Amino acid sequence: MTLARGLAVGALGVAIVVAILLLTGGSKHEYTLVFQNAGQLVKGNDVQIGGRRVGSVKDIRLSRNNLADVKVDLDEPYAPLHQGTTAVIRSGSLSGVANRFISIAPGPNSAPKFDDGATLGLDKTTTSVDLDQLFDTIDPKTRKALQNVIRGSATQYEGKGARANEALKYFNPTLSTTSRLVNELDSDQSALQDFITYTAKATTALAAKSGTVTDLVSNANTSSAAIASESESLNQALHALPQTLRQANTTFVNLRSTLDDLDPLVDASKPVAPKLAPFFRQLRPLVTDARPTIRDLQTLISRPGADNDLIDLLRKQPRLTQVATPTFRHTIAGLQQGTPVLQFIRPYAPDLIGWFRDFGQSTANYDANGHFARISPIVNAFQFTSNPAGGTLTALRPSERQVGLQSGKIRRCPGSATQAAKDGSNPYAPDGSDCDSSIVPPGP
Repeated sequence: MTLARGLAVGALGVAIVVAILLLTGGSKHEYTLVFQNAGQLVKGNDVQIGGRRVGSVKDIRLSRNNLADVKVDLDEPYAPLHQGTTAVIRSGSLSGVANRFISIAPGPNSAPKFDDGATLGLDKTTTSVDLDQLFDTIDPKTRKALQNVIRGSATQYEGKGARANEALKYFNPTLSTTSRLVNELDSDQSALQDFITYTAKATTALAAKSGTVTDLVSNANTSSAAIASESESLNQALHALPQTLRQANTTFVNLRSTLDDLDPLVDASKPVAPKLAPFFRQLRPLVTDARPTIRDLQTLISRPGADNDLIDLLRKQPRLTQVATPTFRHTIAGLQQGTPVLQFIRPYAPDLIGWFRDFGQSTANYDANGHFARISPIVNAFQFTSNPAGGTLTALRPSERQVGLQSGKIRRCPGSATQAAKDGSNPYAPDGSDCDSSIVPPGP
């Protein structure tokens, strides 16, 4: 044998091996799936994982207990299967018969593997429900009602085929969106199961309160009728709603930056927040006791009627401000000019009070003996002259009596209206004053 002939024979052998591998698809693993019934499966039907063909139905037999034993072959690398695997008989459409296939949901790779020839029992398999099985469960009355529904649908769409076809254009997006929704719900089966369970409990609770639910529906009907009677107002509200939503959108956008600015405040408040609980517990009695005060304050701020609350007072405040502004200006000027006068008079306050006291006593209608008298006070009627005997009062002529009251003649010091105290506190000569401290009343 020549070298060329040997190379040709070797290439032919390699081609045969490759063809065998391609035609056989590598190693196969056989399993038996037990179903309630074969569900119109036939030999050669597909076995799929995630919508991809990974094997086929090899044989279908009736077991001793009248169950369907379906043998399948699975290709690598999708086999061997692991514990936790389940199988379901599915159909490509409701109208087909020989379009069934087996869909397998593999168990986790961390679970133990099944041996070749292993059997998956009824607890791991699900048989499909045919349309005729569903119809067999419907009684004649329900079947008649279903026929009426179909006939009513025909009447409903009569003459509206064009509109129905136009609506079907949006059916595909609806189905795709619904499919996404179903996939999202199916992705968290535990949450979906809890939702169904809680919904069932809520429905049971509502059924137990059927009378209340009936009243609720009746009241809702009455409310809807009342809203319908105000259709014009509702139309105006709906007309203004877009602008309101646009403004709300702007507000919410601005709110984001505000919330970002509030983050440091929230972070700084976290250590203080636990301390607020005892504070609020102590604040609760105060809030409870403050309710009457708040109620009275509310009445003070706003009360039905005219010119009887603080809001009405604030409305008049601008006019009052206009009138009071020049008055206050003149008052301030008067006080500024009167301040030196008050500063000068203030030290003489005891003398002024004593004068009012003595003047009231001297002009009383009754004298010291209880006799009614009419007395007229005469100022500076006498002049006191000191002498060794203690002093003498000398009567002054009427023309001389006003001399002592004229400005610049006599300047008494504060406190000189009464006899001098032993501690020398009066008469009092303020710093810089030109009063005469020697002018004091006669006597000890």
